[in-house]
Amino acid sequence: MNAASPEVLSALRACVGEDRVLVDAGALEHYGRDWTRVHPAAPLAVVLPGSVGEVQALVRLALERQLALVPSGGRTGLSGGAVACQGEVVVALDRINQITDFNPVDRTVRCGAGVVTAQLQAFAQERELFYPVDFASSGSSQIGGNIATNAGGIKVIRHGMTRDWVAGLKLVTGTGELLDLNRGLVKNNAGYDLRQLVVGAEGTLGIIVEATMRLARPPQDLAVLVLAVADMAAVMRVLEAYQSAMDLQAFEFFSELALQKVVAHQGLQRPFDTVAPFYALLEVERGSAADMEQAMALFEHCAEQGWVLDGVVSQSVAQAQALWRLREDISETISRWTPYKNDISTTIARVPDFLAEIEAVVNEAYPDFEIVWFGHIGDGNVHLNVLKPDALPMAEFQQRCSEVSRWVFEIVQRYEGSISAEHGVGLLKKAYLHYSRSPLEIQIMRQIKQVFDPAGIMNPGKIFDA
Repeated sequence: MNAASPEVLSALRACVGEDRVLVDAGALEHYGRDWTRVHPAAPLAVVLPGSVGEVQALVRLALERQLALVPSGGRTGLSGGAVACQGEVVVALDRINQITDFNPVDRTVRCGAGVVTAQLQAFAQERELFYPVDFASSGSSQIGGNIATNAGGIKVIRHGMTRDWVAGLKLVTGTGELLDLNRGLVKNNAGYDLRQLVVGAEGTLGIIVEATMRLARPPQDLAVLVLAVADMAAVMRVLEAYQSAMDLQAFEFFSELALQKVVAHQGLQRPFDTVAPFYALLEVERGSAADMEQAMALFEHCAEQGWVLDGVVSQSVAQAQALWRLREDISETISRWTPYKNDISTTIARVPDFLAEIEAVVNEAYPDFEIVWFGHIGDGNVHLNVLKPDALPMAEFQQRCSEVSRWVFEIVQRYEGSISAEHGVGLLKKAYLHYSRSPLEIQIMRQIKQVFDPAGIMNPGKIFDA
């Protein structure tokens, strides 16, 4: 990679300040990649703007000098969407992190793109409100990145994806113009909703600099159940039984191997002695004694049907948190094996057959590999994780895994599912986009990008090649 010229560095510093342009090796490595490790970080420089005006100045400079820009949030993504590996300038939004204009009537608040998810959650809690989009990386992910990837997480079954909580946003386009989209309105049918077009676009249409986020009433006295389930078909029957009678806050699943790894490496205890192929984690609102009576009656019904083999319900906040860790700590636990990851989805009712077909293909291709399943199965999303054996070189592991990706995605296509349920396309999945999107859809996506970013400087190479 070529080093940035003194002239370019001087121009960048004129936009954001002398100390806000980083070129040392440590900074380039830190800001130039996300949680994926497939593509090495190789940015030209890292800039940390502190205002919307500075972002606009950077974009105009990039246009003038044909510099590619990679927007960067908390870099917790798993698709390579925030990776700068081709000499791009990383635009890190960390300093645009103010929370302002709280509106208790509309239950909205304005956030800079660099606001950390947990920061917004804490802000809401202090005002006896609730920001429900939650996931394992909430302590480091940023709102701008959440919107760019339409982050989901563990509460989707009850509260939806990030896009459901974006009341408005500001975007600096690829021409340096500022769009103020929707402005916090609840009802707005005045033409196309460009706000929703930007959500999930992975920074390819521009740089999100600010968002007006909705907040909600907090759930009351949550209880967590972990159930040992006989098989995947039984997981779906348990989901159907509970959903028909209660409003679930969350419904997650994980495999026995996932549980073994978490217990062994996180110092946690098994929830009970019974060993089962899969486990379901349910979160319900315990607003009254009748709610828990209903939850326990459903548990007994599921046990009588043979779907549930054992179970436990939290009796305190601390126990609820410990049970959640059995699911939430899986990604961190298995990261030491540098897993091959796929987050895929289909309609909820088709998940058991969908998972069975994929598992058969993967087991045949990787008979000597450990396979960990978990996911937000209440919304049709499952996570496939193939763990790298310690003795196997990374290059060989990636090659072997990539060979079977096509077979997995052919199944996804047959089930009319998605190759990326929540992590985005980025660099890692763009070669497989056609398994989820038609040629006409991809053509229209390219045309939309051309309108927002005619020079092609916004996160180039992500989702599709120009």
